[in-house]
Amino acid sequence: MKEFLNLLRALVREPSVVGMEDAFFRVLRRELEEYPVRVTRYHGLLVAEGSQPESHFVSAHVDRHGLMCTGPNEFQYAAFIAGNRGELNGDSISEQFMETIAGRFHGQRVQAHTPYAGSYLGQGKIVETYICPRRRNLIFELDGLDFLQPGTPVSFLDRLKEADGLISAQLDNVVSVAMLIELIRSGFQGTALFTAGEEAGRSWRFAAEWFQRHDITTDRLIVLDTSPFATVDDLEMQDVVLRNRDSNAEFDTELTAQLQRECEDLGVTYRYKDAYIEDLNRTREKPMSIGRTELGRLIQATGGVICGTTLQLPTCSYHTQLETARLSSVDATLRLLCRITETA
Repeated sequence: MKEFLNLLRALVREPSVVGMEDAFFRVLRRELEEYPVRVTRYHGLLVAEGSQPESHFVSAHVDRHGLMCTGPNEFQYAAFIAGNRGELNGDSISEQFMETIAGRFHGQRVQAHTPYAGSYLGQGKIVETYICPRRRNLIFELDGLDFLQPGTPVSFLDRLKEADGLISAQLDNVVSVAMLIELIRSGFQGTALFTAGEEAGRSWRFAAEWFQRHDITTDRLIVLDTSPFATVDDLEMQDVVLRNRDSNAEFDTELTAQLQRECEDLGVTYRYKDAYIEDLNRTREKPMSIGRTELGRLIQATGGVICGTTLQLPTCSYHTQLETARLSSVDATLRLLCRITETA
């Protein structure tokens, strides 16, 4: 776990604002080239292939929430700017969380970087956040970055915190990236897909193009992600989160059942998120979405020729710099990944 935390600590410091992930892809490539895998960059995608590339497929998203300069001293939530709205229709967890998270950013430090190279441009502080009803987006007022030009990414200044068996940072999606690198370090010989644009609902397109480009079909794709819960106490109810489906598609029943069997064999506790939300909705006046995932979009768009299931890390304080997970859950996820992918 020490090596994993060192890796995660380094990755958390690297900016990867959704839609502007180029600099992070270069950091990721340098990390992966330390291992005996073939690394190939595509538009919106980095692929690492081991000696048995079609034996297993595992995917993780590289992007994180942040801001984009959209005018003179004007900043918007990068995932929800007008260019991304065509990918979002209101039933994603991120969109439904918009009003909840709007007040969480006051006083937070941010840093600006050049869009492609990732060169540091300066730091500022969030002084005000509000929802613009006409643009249906979070608008941020910053102190200290009024010189930035439109199109400049601004990331949250983030550092990994560890205490009492918990880790905290803007974990979604960087913790999934770190776990997939750790799997490769452990000897994974299949194919690892690192996709961009997940928070804007675009990552499935990049994954779909790669499978279609190489004329590959599979029902064994495992997509890593985090899964939000309300409190730290909720995290103790399960080590990992599984899913039967999302709002778009049913997942592969055989692979999902295999994950459940491996959980039971390893003593890993689990919860099905779709069933959990459906139970909650029976007592709620306004139902929650069961969420949309990269995998659900991929299954739907390819007519099921690309299929699989998800493996999610339970977290709380979703989409903030205090998103929290249990280290025991990280360990359980890694053990489960090694078992299901037959990695030593």
